[in-house]
Amino acid sequence: MTTTVEAVYEKGMLKLPGVLPLPDQAHVLVTIQSELEPGLDSERAAWLKLSEETLRRTWDNPDDEVFNELLQK
Repeated sequence: MTTTVEAVYEKGMLKLPGVLPLPDQAHVLVTIQSELEPGLDSERAAWLKLSEETLRRTWDNPDDEVFNELLQK
């Protein structure tokens, strides 16, 4: 499962906006992507956002479940 959430780094800890749908003691992989300063690299930021949206639409495609069903046969 992949979930993207925003967090705030404060006093050496990442503070999440709320509870995540994970069991206690779950091991996760955290990727840090700092917000870009305005004007620093706005074109790169725009491409990254577009790529993420496109990948999410492709990855979360419910039509792909048919392939999972075929693999289980």
